[in-house]
Amino acid sequence: MKLLVQLIFLVLLSLTGCRQRTTEKTPAVIDINPARLPVLKTGEAVATVAGGCFWAVQEEMSLLKGVRKAVSGYAGGDLAYPTYEQVGTDQTGHAEAVQIYYDPNVISYDVLLDAFFAGHDATQLNRQGPDIGTHYRSVVFYRTPNEKARVEAAIRRENASEHHQGRVVTQAVPFSAFYPAEVYHQDYYRHNPYNLYIHLVSEPKVETFKDRMEGKLTE
Repeated sequence: MKLLVQLIFLVLLSLTGCRQRTTEKTPAVIDINPARLPVLKTGEAVATVAGGCFWAVQEEMSLLKGVRKAVSGYAGGDLAYPTYEQVGTDQTGHAEAVQIYYDPNVISYDVLLDAFFAGHDATQLNRQGPDIGTHYRSVVFYRTPNEKARVEAAIRRENASEHHQGRVVTQAVPFSAFYPAEVYHQDYYRHNPYNLYIHLVSEPKVETFKDRMEGKLTE
């Protein structure tokens, strides 16, 4: 019986995934296109990370105290203004990424990095669960030498923790550009709670994230 349940679960995962074409009518609550991103406020900082399908990562980062906005998009590739379909071919070099606008007086960059690692399995190379490809790789895009050093320190902390059995494969890559994803991807987790992928894959990741980041989340 246990084997049958496992087989059914694997079949369900094979029928879903972050690459699925959605037919849900997602409310266009964020009017976003490649030419428009949130304006950085005075005293605010920005960070860009990638940790698998951006649906869960965006939700996780949005839950943190001090984070004003998290935007799903694409980073790390060569093609300007890529589409979801182009990134999904694994030919553009982009990763599904999330750009985070936060108040460093409320949440430090180091805590933000710890939250990033709490939200995905950083030991999986070029994949997250059922999602396979370099566009699902684990990356932190640093903007300064200081940020690079802090990313490397966060990786050492994660490797020294008991959160994973394997070694962290997260890349530390210089930031070059971020392109926001299509409108229907923004806040996808919240707008599609009954989506099979969200239920089977994203929800467990977000719940694990909440457990690890207890005390750092908004009410």
